[in-house]
Amino acid sequence: MFELTTPLAEASALLTTQVPMNIDITPNDSGLPGISQLRTIVGAVMTVGLILSVLALIVSAIVWGFGSNSSNPHLASRGKVGVLVSCGAAVLCGAAVTLINFFWAVGQQV
Repeated sequence: MFELTTPLAEASALLTTQVPMNIDITPNDSGLPGISQLRTIVGAVMTVGLILSVLALIVSAIVWGFGSNSSNPHLASRGKVGVLVSCGAAVLCGAAVTLINFFWAVGQQV
């Protein structure tokens, strides 16, 4: 029994000396050319997403109102779903940076 634990202890000590214990890699803003342009493009896409969410909200509200006034429950329910989806899309577009930062921080703690 003593002979089995000695090779395991030696292998464990060898493994801990060969594996680096402290790896510290962070995002690099200057690593690639065009990072600032990419940030500008992402900001523009977020703006387009928010504008399209507002447009979808307006169209869905119109469909909901038309469906309710014409006694068409299917059209009214489609309008309601459209309002909820457009609001959800606006929340996701607005909270995208905060969500990514939150999950980045969670990933750093793992």
